[in-house]
Formats: sequence, C-alpha cells, structure tokens
Amino acid sequence: MSKRHTQTAVLVAAGLLTGCTVGPDFLQPKAEVPPGWTPMAMKQAEKAASSVSATTPQTDAWWESFHDPALTSLIARAVAANLDLREAALRIAEARAQREITAADQWPSLSGNASYANQRISTTTAQGSIFGSFGKLGGGGLPISIPNFPNPYNQYQIGFDASWEPDLFGSVRRSVEAAQADTQASEEDAHDALVSLEGEVARAYIDLRSAQAQFAITNRNLATERDVFELARQRRSAGLATDLDAVNAAAQVRQTESLLPPLEQTVSSDINQLSQLLAREPGALQDELRTAKPVPPIPAEVRIGLPGDLVRRRPDIRAAEARLHAATARVGVAVAALFPNVTFNANFGTQAERFPDLVQWASRFYSIGPSLEVPIFEGGRLRATVHLADLKEKEAALDYARVVLNALHEVENALVAYESEQSRRAALAATLVQNREALALARQRYRSGVTAFLDVLDAERTAQQTELSLAVSTAAISTDLVALYKALGGGWAEGQDADTHQATRIGPKK
Repeated sequence: MSKRHTQTAVLVAAGLLTGCTVGPDFLQPKAEVPPGWTPMAMKQAEKAASSVSATTPQTDAWWESFHDPALTSLIARAVAANLDLREAALRIAEARAQREITAADQWPSLSGNASYANQRISTTTAQGSIFGSFGKLGGGGLPISIPNFPNPYNQYQIGFDASWEPDLFGSVRRSVEAAQADTQASEEDAHDALVSLEGEVARAYIDLRSAQAQFAITNRNLATERDVFELARQRRSAGLATDLDAVNAAAQVRQTESLLPPLEQTVSSDINQLSQLLAREPGALQDELRTAKPVPPIPAEVRIGLPGDLVRRRPDIRAAEARLHAATARVGVAVAALFPNVTFNANFGTQAERFPDLVQWASRFYSIGPSLEVPIFEGGRLRATVHLADLKEKEAALDYARVVLNALHEVENALVAYESEQSRRAALAATLVQNREALALARQRYRSGVTAFLDVLDAERTAQQTELSLAVSTAAISTDLVALYKALGGGWAEGQDADTHQATRIGPKK
C-alpha cells in the first residue's frame, strides 16, 4: 500500500471512531413528589378573605394580583437596575464564553509564523570549531568540494503549523455537553435571583406600608389618650378623681408616644432598603414612598397547582438538574482519558539564508504524520479521576433530591402560614370590636363615677394592642402570600429564555 493510501485509511478510521462517546448518558431525574398537598396545607380558614386552590397557577407576574401600582412599578424598576441581576447576567455570559472555548477543541488548529534571526556559532566550542574548519578543508586540494558555513549567518523562515486531535471517544463532546449544562445552570441561577429580588421588593414594600399603618394607628390612639388625660385632669380639679388617675393617664400617653420613634425608624429603613434594591442612593425614594398608603390587599383566590408543577417551575430545581447533567457529562470526560489519543500534526513552509530565496522550491520544508499517545502507567490517577467524577455525579443527584424536598417543605410551610394568619386576623378583628365596646363602656362608667380609672386604662391598653396586632396580622398575610409565590417559583416566564422575557433582561444571548 502506498504512503498516500495509508494516510487515507488512517483518516477514515479516525472518522469512524469519532462517533464513539464513552461515559453515561444523562437521564432526566425523576423527582419524588407527592400527588397533592397535605390536608393541613389546603385547609381553608374560617371567614378567610382568600382561598387556595390546586388549579393551574398563574405566577409569572404574581405581584399584579395585589393591584398596587406602586408595588408593580418598584418591581419593574428593580428588575431593570438591580446590581445582583446585572452580576448574574455577566455569569451567564461567562458560561457561554466557556462553552465556546470548549467547543473549539473539536476543530483543527492552524497557525502561521514568520521569523528572522542573525546567528553566530561560538568557535571556542567543539561543535563550533568543527563547523569553522569545513571551509578551510575545501581549499586543501581535496577531490571533493566541502561547503563553507558562514559564521555568523542569517535565517529567514515563513511557515504554517496545523494539528487536529479527533474526538475518538467523545471527550470534547462530553465537555461541550457539560459546558452547555453549566450555562443552563447559570441561567436558572439568574432566574432564581430574579425571584428572590421580586420577593424582597414586595416584602420590604409591605413592611413599609405596615409600619405606616401602625404609625397612624398609634397617633390616633395617642390623640384619644390625651383626651382621656384631659378628662382625668378635669375630674381631679372638680374633686371627682384623685391625682393617681391623672398620673396614670399621663404615663399612658408617654408610653404610647414611645412607640412612634421605632416605627419611624422602620419606615426610613424600609424606604432605604427599597432604594438599595433599585440601585439608588439612600433617600432617593423618600418623596415617592413617604406618604402612607394601605397594605396591598390579597386576592380572593390563589391558584398554586400541584407539587409536580414545582419541578419545572422553580429555578433552583432546574439549576440543580442542570448541574447534575454537567456532572454526568464530566464522568464521560474522565472515562475518555483512559483511551488512546491520536493527533495529526503538519508543518510546512520555506526557509532560506537570504530573503529572496524564500520563494525558491528548494527552500521548502514540511513534516506531516500522526502521533499516538497511549496511557500505560500513571499511578492510578486516571482511574481515581473517573471515581471522583462518579462521586460528584452522585453528590449532584443528592443535591437535586435535597432541593426538591426543600421546595416541597417551603410551599407547605407557606400555605400553612397563609391560612393560619387569616384565621388569626379574623379572630383579632372580632376581638377588636369587643375591645372597643369595652373601652366605650369603661369611659362611660368612669364619667359616671361608677368605675375606677384603672379600668379605663386597661381597656385602652387592650384595645390599642389588639388594633396594632390586627395591623401587623394584615401585613403578615400579604407577606405570607409573597413567600408562597416565591416558594412556588413565580416571577419568571416558563418556556421563555432569560433574554426575551420582560422580567429577565439580564444579558445578551449568543
């Protein structure tokens, strides 16, 4: 067989082997999820303002269910400007660039080179003295012509180097597969950051409105207590009450006044937190948010779907699946390292002492041929690498199962909290009605001189505490609903990539 036919046969054989891919193929894991939520989670609260159903959820823009334009505007601006999302966009771009770098290994490489050198060989060495004596031998009357080697001499060279390592056992293909899975994991991490950001904005906004509501309630109670204090003073002046009644009334006023500074601090802190989430300087939203508004009301119905819906909707579960995919592919990369590698190398060009001679056919040089590398002994490193990759795959599988389990518990806990807080609020609302009736009776009886002033103070404290607790509970229900939407993985559009969806404009996709 001729040399040309031999090279052709090697190339054909390499092409046939290129289709071989070692290592395990990734299979989408089967999440262990129950068919439905527990009865405790789906228990509807008595007199509940909002019910929960297992019908198909609509959680892409869940904040719109609160029907609060200010909240909707804050979330939209946070998505557009938040620094964490912009950082997540860079990580996606980095992962895509890494995939392109990895994919480049499956193609041949070709590089050109050009060089010039003026070289001199030392004549005080054994090698240099031999080369230097050739010219002298040529003039001694010998029947042969011995070439003269100038020293120093010039050397010009123009050439090309080419190499290609065929992916015989799928090492590069598995690496590209792992890199693609890493890219998907980065995209899902960005979705997860988006979900967390939207939830944090909503939570801070609801806390702000709750603090403003408590501030207003405290001011109203303070005005009433000052009226009672004035009544106690008047009765003391008329000889109908003792100094103790006036002192107790004054103490109650001071006690209520002490509640205002912490609430003012909470209002300022929440506004500053929202400013930070929107990548704005402290105080940037003061004018916009300082005016008190009601806590965003909850919708009449919340659709949450079934536990199986979480697997495809929650970004952290999708990211864990992508990381499992990458770990599985890297097992194949490790296994491929156990097999031989064939590399085809070629270099060619022209080389001459004088620059014009580079174009002469005699100045050409080339080298072409395959090389084979076979692992023989490496102290067990390759086998240990395969074992390590296999362990990392098992670890990724456990991490996937852990993320799914955590997601199920988060939803269950959020559902129970949402339902329980509604029951608590209903009880507090009924209690407040009774507390106000008791306070009115106590004041009437005190004016009539039938009861002691301490009864009025006790009724005031109880009604005030109940009213504040009712305001806190109202905000807690909305906060629990935000936590439920977040646990459901809401806030990004399923089936749309991170670059086309309105809520995930976080970087260009190549």
